[in-house]
Amino acid sequence: MSLLQGIAGLAAGLLAVVAGVLAAAAVATLIIELRIGARLPPQGPFVTVEGGRLATIQAGPNPSAKGTVVLLHGASANASDPMEGVGRRLAAQGFRVIAFDRPGFGWSDRLNGGAMATPAAQARAIAQALDRLGTGPAIVLGHSWAGALAAAIALHHPGAVSGLVLVSPVALPFPQAITLPWYWTLALEPPVLWVLSRTLASPVGLYALPRVGGTVFRPQAAPDDYIDTSRAALVLRPATLRANVQDLVALPDALARQAPRYGTLAVPTVIVAGDADPVVVTERQGKPLAGLIPQAKLVVLPGIGHMVQIVAAEALATEVAALAERIAAAKRAGVP
Repeated sequence: MSLLQGIAGLAAGLLAVVAGVLAAAAVATLIIELRIGARLPPQGPFVTVEGGRLATIQAGPNPSAKGTVVLLHGASANASDPMEGVGRRLAAQGFRVIAFDRPGFGWSDRLNGGAMATPAAQARAIAQALDRLGTGPAIVLGHSWAGALAAAIALHHPGAVSGLVLVSPVALPFPQAITLPWYWTLALEPPVLWVLSRTLASPVGLYALPRVGGTVFRPQAAPDDYIDTSRAALVLRPATLRANVQDLVALPDALARQAPRYGTLAVPTVIVAGDADPVVVTERQGKPLAGLIPQAKLVVLPGIGHMVQIVAAEALATEVAALAERIAAAKRAGVP
């Protein structure tokens, strides 16, 4: 046997092994996807919008004398994340609370596919859903990635928003581009991303989910039941994995286009963030953002990390209620 024949035989053997691993992973992914869907079904009504449906979880009185609060979750999450934290507290105080699965997450359709990866595109869908629900102007609360989304709703659809609550928000352009290793760059190519999401990503993600869930809470500890109550496993389904990656990759350029307009925001705004947030550093995002939005109130919580909506839910609910009273007082006084 020649050297070339030996190399060819080795390559063929390796390809067979890789194909076998991917095939087994594809079967495992299908089983994981079916089990997650059966165990974590939709919890609330759907709203039909252009291109499909958005899933919601709703709580509190409807109509509500206190008004409506809209909850928007960050990356790798779904509507249960803010609802089971601050949302239930606000509902108990008398607010109508509507938490959305962002397009492509939870049980919401991705609508226009990869074109939905920007805050502006998702803002259009959320604003349309609020119009269909007849909420009138609402307080919009966005956590982390959805801080940019909440701001985009106020910028592009101001009639839908009476106030903004930006929680641990990512809303400003990153100071410098993040250089990814070549293998990550390769993995983000659409064909490769599709293959990975249908094979290896779900089994690996299922194994890593408890550890990753705990990491985002630092320096606090994640609640023991967080993975269950937040329905975190929904992110492991292939279509959601792809949507999550698309959203993260599209965000820097979207923020570069959006951030110059923050000075035009005319709605009452509160920014709430922890001074110990290792995920979205408040000194780089929340604090400078407060200086860009006219008359924004900045609330920095000592010792609190990224998951403010859960570990500091009472403090956050207090800020939402205070904002609602401020809006109501201005309305009573006839201030536009």
